[in-house]
Amino acid sequence: MARIHSYESFGTVDGPGIRFVVFMQGCPMRCKYCHNPDTWEIGGGSEKSAEEVAREALKYRSYFAGKGGVTVSGGEPLLQIDFLIELFTLLKANGVHTCVDTSGICFRRGDARYGRLVSLTDLFLLDIKHIDEQAHRALTGCSGEAPRAFAEYLCEQGVPVWIRHVLVPGITDDDGALARTRAFIQTLPNVERTEVLPYHTLGVEKYRRLGIAYPLEGVAPPARERVENARRILRCGKYAEGS
Repeated sequence: MARIHSYESFGTVDGPGIRFVVFMQGCPMRCKYCHNPDTWEIGGGSEKSAEEVAREALKYRSYFAGKGGVTVSGGEPLLQIDFLIELFTLLKANGVHTCVDTSGICFRRGDARYGRLVSLTDLFLLDIKHIDEQAHRALTGCSGEAPRAFAEYLCEQGVPVWIRHVLVPGITDDDGALARTRAFIQTLPNVERTEVLPYHTLGVEKYRRLGIAYPLEGVAPPARERVENARRILRCGKYAEGS
């Protein structure tokens, strides 16, 4: 059983093709730009079995057949890794392309479950919040050590990865930090694509409804020029964003 926040039946930005997206409940991070604070509480959401979620996803198979598939996002899906393994076992038995959208924050070397998950996952969407440790802690409330180790582990396993980086003015758009991020990505030959996601304020109303102070009050989305600048710096191989 797992705690599920919600589903999206026609996702187009969470991996290749059209995706059925499962949003897991619970996250240990508190990213200042998070637009889903309603997914933070570990005990929230609805309890579902892997069989229930697989049945729901397979209802939409005619839409995501071909290049699409199922993406599990969050919250942080690796918090419920046993469920992920069970769900992906069922989906792979039905020939479904599987994808995990994660920060890697829960990764621990030596945990054999990650080997099993990797064997069942066709693609990881890996968020690099900030390449610098102090800035990562300030932005997310957590160390960046586990996410970096997870990126290296996925490289060792040869699993396809798309890197994502949210661009926030004054926080994650420094040219030097972007260059260091690119240098790190270049050590990972399994990275097929890099995406720059411009910060937006669409989640502000959720914070108000939940009675949570919005951490980035007054911060505007990045100018187009800064987004294009970040895409140039972070370009990674022929699959890079903007290629």
